[in-house]
Amino acid sequence: MSQKEHSCCFTGHRKIEQEKIPQLADRLFQEIVRLFHLGITHFYAGGALGFDTLAARTVLAVKQQHKSIRLHLILPCKEQDKYWKSDDHFLYQKLLWESDSVEYISEQYYVSCMHERNRRLVDNAHYCICYLTSEKGGTAYTVQYAKKQGLTILNLAEENIQATLFEF
Repeated sequence: MSQKEHSCCFTGHRKIEQEKIPQLADRLFQEIVRLFHLGITHFYAGGALGFDTLAARTVLAVKQQHKSIRLHLILPCKEQDKYWKSDDHFLYQKLLWESDSVEYISEQYYVSCMHERNRRLVDNAHYCICYLTSEKGGTAYTVQYAKKQGLTILNLAEENIQATLFEF
């Protein structure tokens, strides 16, 4: 099996209702552990605020128990966090430090660097865990691209996912 077959990417919205975050984090933890037991050891996140950051932090938490897990950040540009609040900037720098690899699409921001980052996340993965609540925007585009590429997709925004988890 190639590394891609042992890999999962994340995509999701930047804004998540505060009261949904604890349950979402729990489900994310459970699914990362489930994938680990299926042989998935490489996890790719895009480093944006919201779901990307939650996913990356959760991978690092699971990695405390399963040392062979790897977190790879694929980032749109080196200045992604330029205008973020100081708390968000600090967390981002911590993720950069704790990840196993960091790849930048570009040195500086340009119009399609986020789009290219999203495609690169999908192109490196066999599975996709997403948090998709809207049919529009970057997350919707990325999930559609992942479907076209044949990735197995799990949307944590869906209420009843247990019956359809990773059907082959």
